[in-house]
Amino acid sequence: MPLKELAERRNLLHRKSDAQTVLRHALEDVQIGPVALVSSFGAESVVLLHMIAEIDKATPVIFLDTEMLFPETLTYQRDVAATLGLTDVRVVTPDRNDVLTEDVDGILHLADTDACCDLRKTRPLERALQGFGGWITGRKQFQNGQRAQLPLFEKDGARIKINPLANWTAKDLAAYMDAHNLPRHPLVAQGYPSIGCMPCTTRVSAHEDPRAGRWRNSEKTECGIHFDNGRVVKEGKAA
Repeated sequence: MPLKELAERRNLLHRKSDAQTVLRHALEDVQIGPVALVSSFGAESVVLLHMIAEIDKATPVIFLDTEMLFPETLTYQRDVAATLGLTDVRVVTPDRNDVLTEDVDGILHLADTDACCDLRKTRPLERALQGFGGWITGRKQFQNGQRAQLPLFEKDGARIKINPLANWTAKDLAAYMDAHNLPRHPLVAQGYPSIGCMPCTTRVSAHEDPRAGRWRNSEKTECGIHFDNGRVVKEGKAA
């Protein structure tokens, strides 16, 4: 079955399903094939990680260590994985030869943020997803831009992308974390509601959009692992 049709059928099937049901069925879906959760271990990541742990602690979890993350994120990743008992967390780093060739001084982000994300996120993720028929993301519709019409299932190149929390609100996420007493990322309390790489993430004031601190003062809104017809998304448009 063509992937676009498969995604449409799954969206129809799960139009009234809760996130846990979407997750469980996605992990068991033989037509999609093997599925991995891709997690940033960021501000809201613990919700999906907890759901996955409740279903199957051996589910592959891919964590992209760009080698430019906050130290707090690296510590949080280790602590959450241990607390939830996740047994297959795959820490993925950029190709060493690529880094030495393209960003040996670690300043590529100053000249070209898209190239830096491609080097440190997009290419490593593509390598990590080899052999998987689908991958789970934590994207949500309320995160504006291209995410406003986000479906539960979508075709993503040669794979199916699954967004179990597409319809969740910020209040839903907070309520789930409270209900299950889940550990918060320490940077959230310091004014970082959306957390990426250190050089490209700033604090956000109370009146700003939660993602305003990502690539501040630029048109960039996505790191590059989420595409619109193969192109990086900027300000709701494909670049």
